[in-house]
Amino acid sequence: MGIVYYKPTSPGRRFGSEVDFSDITKTEPEKSLIEPLRKTGGRNTEGKITAEHIGGGSRRHYRIIDFKRNKDNIPAKVAAVEYDPNRSARIALLHYKDGEKRYILAPDGLKVGQIVMSGEKVEPAVGNCMPLKNIPMGMDVHSIELSVGRGGQLVRSAGGVAKLLAKEGNYANIVLPSGEIRKVFWECRATIGQVGNLDHNNITIGKAGRSRWMGIRPRVRGNAMNPIAHPMGGGEGRAHGGRHPCSRTGLLSKGGKTRKRRSITTKYIIRKRQK
Repeated sequence: MGIVYYKPTSPGRRFGSEVDFSDITKTEPEKSLIEPLRKTGGRNTEGKITAEHIGGGSRRHYRIIDFKRNKDNIPAKVAAVEYDPNRSARIALLHYKDGEKRYILAPDGLKVGQIVMSGEKVEPAVGNCMPLKNIPMGMDVHSIELSVGRGGQLVRSAGGVAKLLAKEGNYANIVLPSGEIRKVFWECRATIGQVGNLDHNNITIGKAGRSRWMGIRPRVRGNAMNPIAHPMGGGEGRAHGGRHPCSRTGLLSKGGKTRKRRSITTKYIIRKRQK
């Protein structure tokens, strides 16, 4: 897997690049594991825009991913590695011994034909899922649960990896990609290995139209708007805000603290994320 750079046949192609998709072994998704994905345009049920810069884009189906990995002690064979338009990571199609099929996030190094399992007494090999209490210290993990049985919530994007530092009492200390060290209940599950598609961050979009294909609409500067549309809008001539940069709803946008002071999860954070 590597990066393909386009020939500069046009200004939009000049700086564009793409992953070569050499790791993809199957192009059509499994029909039993997809469902329709309706576009919202960033609007809620009242028709009001609640998430900006969303709209348009290519049609796509949602791939149902097994984040819970709750089929314990049943071996599954990796049938294919597929592209998923809904996330940056690749997904792997598993054929379980009992005939069921499921998608999982494809870790780096997972090969077609490999056998993966989940459970408490499985081998800590790439692609296997097990409780944190059974994972050896120092292992790379991803798709980490925050509540038992809820499914993986942390470290799911391409190239994401966390490291199991220590085990104290009923909790495991994990270093997250942001640099934060967090305590997670040791009955929660995680998958061994690093999320695949490591070159995703090296892609250059190259032109505005490619963002539109992905459903990303143009972003307008706040100080170019009217006062009614943005806290930094208005003023005679080119005004420079007069306040700390923020979003349309007043959320600080350049390093300002936005975390609730009395959040109940603060007690699980050993070291805050590094700036």
